[in-house]
Amino acid sequence: MYEERPSPLVPGAIVWRRTGAPGGPVLPDGCMDLLWVGGRLLVAGPDTGPHPAGEVPGGAFAGLRFAPGTAPALLGVPAHELRDRRVELADLWPEPEVRALAERMSAYEDPGAGLERLARSRAGRSAPHDPLASRVAAGLRSGESVAAVAAVVGLGPRQLHRRSLDAFGYGPRTLGRVLRLQRALELARRGLPQAEVAHRAGYADQAHLTREFRALAGTTPGAYAAAYAPAYAPEGAAAPAGDPAGGSAAAKRETAQPSGSSTAA
Repeated sequence: MYEERPSPLVPGAIVWRRTGAPGGPVLPDGCMDLLWVGGRLLVAGPDTGPHPAGEVPGGAFAGLRFAPGTAPALLGVPAHELRDRRVELADLWPEPEVRALAERMSAYEDPGAGLERLARSRAGRSAPHDPLASRVAAGLRSGESVAAVAAVVGLGPRQLHRRSLDAFGYGPRTLGRVLRLQRALELARRGLPQAEVAHRAGYADQAHLTREFRALAGTTPGAYAAAYAPAYAPEGAAAPAGDPAGGSAAAKRETAQPSGSSTAA
């Protein structure tokens, strides 16, 4: 079972929970998550490819998915340092502090609410996130080219790449590909055939969609749908991505809402 809701306390964030056996692989979505599982606080960094189901063991997960580019300031670490990783929060923050936070988390009947309050409290003591990140993500999400986005934000290609690495974990071109993949998944969930998904998501053609899906998801849209999400995707359509803990979830989508990612924990 997977459920999610927008967070009223953390702008742009999504609170989610998952119980039961994991489903399909986690696909990239440009986001980062704070996770609570088995009495542990972990961080899921931004993904560049699929991650296997059940990567982090556990039967019940709660998570706070941050909007793209907003988590690094709160966590105090550039996003590229967590790319394709899942790490213990104690690897990023002082262990006594994390131990105290975990004790408080254990008292919440709804762990998601505890994660929201943890993030809000921390945000009050953290530097604000890079305002450029929201503009870059919005431009790429709408299908603008990297050159067009760079011109709008007034940065050269190298400066934009460096700022994007810190904010998103990878450069703007990769972020654009990831957001386009999520756009395609969202269209496919509406029951559109692959050819129309490819056109409306901004791919050159259906073959381009298949190549990009294979590169970012490790399989083809049809094979992913058949293997992992027949309930959400009609035959021949791409399927939804999974939650950061390694379970398939129709809610992992490209919006201004917030990722999943490998484990060092």
